[in-house]
Amino acid sequence: MYKGSCLCGAIKFEVSGALEATDACHCNQCRKWTGHFLASAEVSRASLLIEGEANLSWYHSSEKVRRGFCSQCGSSLFFDPLDKEKHHWIGIALGSFDKPTGTNLGQHIYVAEKGDYYDINDDLPQNEH
Repeated sequence: MYKGSCLCGAIKFEVSGALEATDACHCNQCRKWTGHFLASAEVSRASLLIEGEANLSWYHSSEKVRRGFCSQCGSSLFFDPLDKEKHHWIGIALGSFDKPTGTNLGQHIYVAEKGDYYDINDDLPQNEH
């Protein structure tokens, strides 16, 4: 069981399943949404329980995705593909977990859009998109 929350604690969540497909997304939208790149893990929608949903706001950043954040403190929390039949998962920002998860990043994505102010200096796979 993994637990997490936003910065102010108005939104709390629990994940009863595995953390899968961890990555660092360097796309323009994720960088603007978080202030840097987004490190996240995919989890099964069925394994996610959210408390404080009245404080959870959603921004539709494209026709395919919405992004969940706390309306009180602004914490970036969830990356939610809208095609639920194709995507049975939701992404959770790794920085929002309350304790160490024991997982590591698996890859970098959208590196063609990464910021010019940092380098990627690890040996993880890097995908242009």
